[in-house]
Amino acid sequence: MTLSIGLSVDPQAPQWLELAREAERVGVGSIWVPEFWAYDAFTPLAAIAARTERVRLVTGIAQLGARTPAMLAMSAMSMQNISGGRFILGIGASGPQVMEGWHGVEFSRPVRRTRETIEIIRAITAGERLEYSGEAYKLPLPGSEGAAIRSRAAACFVPIYVAALGAANLALTGELADGWIGNSFFPESSEVFFDPIGAAAQQAGRSLSDLDLVVAVSVEFTDDIEAAGRRHAAGYAFTFGAMGSRKNNFYNNAFARQGFGRDVAEVQRLWAEGDREAAAARVPIEIGLGTNLIGPPDVVRDRLRAYRDCGVTTLRVNPIGSDLRECIAGLEVLLDLVNDVNGSTQRDVVN
Repeated sequence: MTLSIGLSVDPQAPQWLELAREAERVGVGSIWVPEFWAYDAFTPLAAIAARTERVRLVTGIAQLGARTPAMLAMSAMSMQNISGGRFILGIGASGPQVMEGWHGVEFSRPVRRTRETIEIIRAITAGERLEYSGEAYKLPLPGSEGAAIRSRAAACFVPIYVAALGAANLALTGELADGWIGNSFFPESSEVFFDPIGAAAQQAGRSLSDLDLVVAVSVEFTDDIEAAGRRHAAGYAFTFGAMGSRKNNFYNNAFARQGFGRDVAEVQRLWAEGDREAAAARVPIEIGLGTNLIGPPDVVRDRLRAYRDCGVTTLRVNPIGSDLRECIAGLEVLLDLVNDVNGSTQRDVVN
């Protein structure tokens, strides 16, 4: 088992295109572009595709409901053509705040919609005539003048990764997806995520090792581990307090399953009452340290081993540094550490 490094690139940041080019030069394996309520993910990736040659290009994530499944397939096939086969379609259901507040699309049965979207995309990209009868999508639309259409684009394979935190979506990922996009993740409790993915993969006639298991982390090289851990922990207050409703927050549920239920509930309460400072201070430092790579290189190397040993195959990192020079320097240090960890894996196998 070896680790690969992916880099999140934000098109709103200065020199983001140059960052993508330099990241490829130093050996990053994939470039990820986010999509929330700023820029879309596909347009910046197309620009990156034109300026790079080898690095994989991933939507991280394209929001289901913002586009029809056929439109997602069309965009994915366009990107696969533009990039020379380097594109990966990362998808996710998002949440009701974004879907219903931003896109005006009802957030209902997200797992079923994810399944049907994957099945429709796979049919289109395989060159099949599009006829589909699901619970969320029926194509052509019954009683309409719609026709069963085959894409005029050449058939191509598009890997599909699914962002999933809940048990049902994790199982769907294990059954159908080519990769898992995760966060809220501690290597020490990886079974919370990997057990349902692996069980569903086995039922589908494959194994957990058939998926690229991707986890998002922040990286900070520092000797002041406590201060950095506290700062990263405080950043979770927005996640626990605002990224979901009081009744349903996917991130809070994921942390609760890993032993932090009381903590995230209290942070959410403080946030809802308007005490943002108290909410930030209430997030345990263990969350900031345990879900990121923080410390001097030797400490970060040990954490990289923990991710590798639990089964993670790709770490998707945020830019490391305040400007382009610092970001690339930080990436080079990180990649050296990853190469060291991967090399130790190969030595262990030989021995």
